[in-house]
Formats: sequence, structure tokens, C-alpha cells
Amino acid sequence: MPDNPPPVRVTLFAGMAEAAGRRSLELPWTGGTVADLRHRVAAAMPAIAPLLAQSAIALGNRYAKADESVAAGADVAIIPPVSGG
Repeated sequence: MPDNPPPVRVTLFAGMAEAAGRRSLELPWTGGTVADLRHRVAAAMPAIAPLLAQSAIALGNRYAKADESVAAGADVAIIPPVSGG
């Protein structure tokens, strides 16, 4: 029997967590790009899709570009835009 890859762990911050009603989620993930992950999160949680489109994605401790790979088991943070003065 093949091993199942570990899920990707997604942490949500600020207004994103409030809109989702939770601070994190785990998604089945066999690998793909940041853009693929963004689509998967939006499909899993349609209520946050508009904010997700404007948010930064961080892998580990750095911001990631849309075409970067996200490995199974990765820790991901979604950081919505911040306003203030």
C-alpha cells in the first residue's frame, strides 16, 4: 500500500482567520505551486477567496512567488493585506 503524503498545513492571520472562522487548516497535498495551493484553499473555503487573491503566501519564513513549488507537508502562512498608519 503506498504511503499518503503529509498534508500541507496552512496558517491564517488577521482578517483572513476571522473570515474563515479558524486560524489554520490542513489540506491533502501531493505537491504543486503556490498558485495551485491558492486555488485549493479558495475551493476549500470560498468565503475567503476574495481576500485570498490579495494576500501574500509565505513558505517557512519568506514570501513565495506564485510559481514556486510547495512540497507535501509544508508549513504555509497566508498573510492578508495590512492597512494602518
